[in-house]
Amino acid sequence: MMRAGRARLVWTTNFDPLIADGCAKVYGGTGQLTTVAIETGSLGRQVIDEGRWPVEVKLHGDFRSRRLKNTGDELREQNAKLRSLLIDSCGRWGLIVTGYSGRDDSIMDTLETALERDTPFPAGIFWLHRGEDPPSPRVKRLLAAAARKGVDGGPVPIENFDEVLRDLVRLAEDLDTKALDELASERRIWSPAPRPTGKRGFPVVRLNALELIETPTVCRRVGYGIGGVAEVRSAIEAADLPVLATRSRAGVLAFGSDADVRAVLSAYDIESYDLHAIEVRRLRYESQERGLLREALTRALTRTHAMTADRRRSSDLLTPASIDDAKRGPLKKLTGSLGGTVPKHPELSWREGLGIRLDWADGRLWLLLEPRTVFEGITQGNRTAATDFARERTVRRYNPALNALLSFWSTLFACPERDILALGISAGVDAAFRLDDTTAYSGRGRP
Repeated sequence: MMRAGRARLVWTTNFDPLIADGCAKVYGGTGQLTTVAIETGSLGRQVIDEGRWPVEVKLHGDFRSRRLKNTGDELREQNAKLRSLLIDSCGRWGLIVTGYSGRDDSIMDTLETALERDTPFPAGIFWLHRGEDPPSPRVKRLLAAAARKGVDGGPVPIENFDEVLRDLVRLAEDLDTKALDELASERRIWSPAPRPTGKRGFPVVRLNALELIETPTVCRRVGYGIGGVAEVRSAIEAADLPVLATRSRAGVLAFGSDADVRAVLSAYDIESYDLHAIEVRRLRYESQERGLLREALTRALTRTHAMTADRRRSSDLLTPASIDDAKRGPLKKLTGSLGGTVPKHPELSWREGLGIRLDWADGRLWLLLEPRTVFEGITQGNRTAATDFARERTVRRYNPALNALLSFWSTLFACPERDILALGISAGVDAAFRLDDTTAYSGRGRP
């Protein structure tokens, strides 16, 4: 659940041996790992003060322990020694929280108490959470209180913990990865399954991914003294010109005509103006280049297929610009109505659409497709109604129905022989893409 800086100290509410299993793989055994549970609470302070890493502290007990804190009353009466130890540790290091919703009072009370110290979380508190929705209200209050005290951090939306660790390992230049490299060398690598042929192909699992067989290799790079990404986007909105741009250490990276890019940045002193190579290695993770490509691909798809987009942190939501367009007939046959309002909630409108995002796998960049119901007008008061409505629309989309939807969207977007352009400009640097016409799939293993 939590990790404190480089101290290799993990706090967990789980009863299972997951952390111990991980240490066994990395260190070749669990001899170096110290496990602190309810019955051994006094041991925790000693090993932490002495720096005998790695250490795991099981706040609710171990599954092998005689004492597990798994009822409401027990959780409210958290072991005093472990509570005190957690509070003290929060005053010495930063905290990364992952896989934990913040819904039991014992832990949240402890973190709130730790925040009352003079110098809490000196290296910050970062709360990792999945999905589009924000963390729970109590977590939001904790993070807001931390921000008011000048503590670094905040909520961090993620796809999953494995990807987060992968990205962190790439960013930590001085990290000793010898054990991880040895572990990776032992992993089996499976060759791709051949495509099924004939009328009776082998059983496959169809995946919701289209390969990007061509992506932009260069963009415009402008060096000047502008601030971060937010300031770049504000400049684009103010100029109201067809420019796509982001901010990186190399400068402002952009697609657009030269005249439009210069006009967007006219209020700033341009120090340099040249091209920037988009390296493949920087598309393997959520880099500024990959984010720019995602924005450009979304623009290309909406421009080519008469759709609208709602940009989110980790994905974009696409819907048809008009649900009455005759070209949407095949989609309507698959899903019924393509839009309307939620019953008893006239302020809440919906459309049939899909979420898209980019991901890297098997040495390639993929466009992931997720057919879904897209809402407009969601509030705290009608969010439950939206969730129930979406569930009712999708609950009967079994394999054949979902397969048909994926076929529709993948066929619509596929363009292996032609480019789709983000801006359609004749001068400057545009973003051109080509998408394969077959979604990824897996096949039954053969000896």
